[in-house]
Amino acid sequence: MTATSTAADRPPRAGLLHRSPRLRVGLLLTPPMLWLGVAYLGALAALFITAFWGQNSFTGTVERTWTLGNFRDLLTIDVYRTVTARTIGIAALVTVLDAVIAFPVALFMAKVASPRTQRALVVALLMPLWASYLVKAYAWRGMLGTGGLVSWVASPFGLDTPGFGITGLIITLAYLWLPYMVLPIYAGLERLPTSLLEASADLGARSGTTLRRVVLPVAFPAIVAGSVFTFSLTMGDYIAVRIVGGPNQMLGNVVFDNVGAANNLPFAAAVATIPVVVMLVYLALVRRTGALENL
Repeated sequence: MTATSTAADRPPRAGLLHRSPRLRVGLLLTPPMLWLGVAYLGALAALFITAFWGQNSFTGTVERTWTLGNFRDLLTIDVYRTVTARTIGIAALVTVLDAVIAFPVALFMAKVASPRTQRALVVALLMPLWASYLVKAYAWRGMLGTGGLVSWVASPFGLDTPGFGITGLIITLAYLWLPYMVLPIYAGLERLPTSLLEASADLGARSGTTLRRVVLPVAFPAIVAGSVFTFSLTMGDYIAVRIVGGPNQMLGNVVFDNVGAANNLPFAAAVATIPVVVMLVYLALVRRTGALENL
């Protein structure tokens, strides 16, 4: 069979796809984009719309009448302002704590450890992600409880376990989200040429100067990428709060309580918009720093 006959026998659709790379890319991306538009963006749109609906105070049914009452309650009732401030503060502290812990770990993995040690550390870092979220959270509940591992380790120094509360919650969440901070920083530092570190040393720069002027500028976009994960995951968490947070609440708990016990879907939707708005503001601020452009 000749090349001419082979081309003639080729199905018209196959030839069209062969001649049009844009069509191939479009057909490849259409299904996931449709899923993103319908399942994700559609769900967000439904959330925002529901937040402007009301609820019948007698029957508890949702009334599809436009109102700003849910957002007015969020702004005027002290407890919701306190919960919002607490949630943002905990998310910020968890992010800072993870960044402080993750940076030296990632730097050692990328520039000091041997390739074999690097692989072992990456596996050790990923292993906690294979375990169930609930298993890890309840493990920390056992360690933070009276007579737990934390109390046993701290007792020789005259200290005690922080117990169940804000401190224990921050420790637990920082542990849960630490891999999401280490891996981006490790990937960012791995791209840092060793020649830059050697050139800095040859020019007489001390280790602190090299770290501040060479390593940190390269790692900053990766730290920002990791902070998006840790900050957003903490903002939306509500299970760890129930397990180790004691009587404290975060925004996720308010949403859960209003969906379940109170059965107030419009108010739950209004509360759920707060993390979305906070993350949009955070991403806008990060974008102004230029960090996202260097990822």
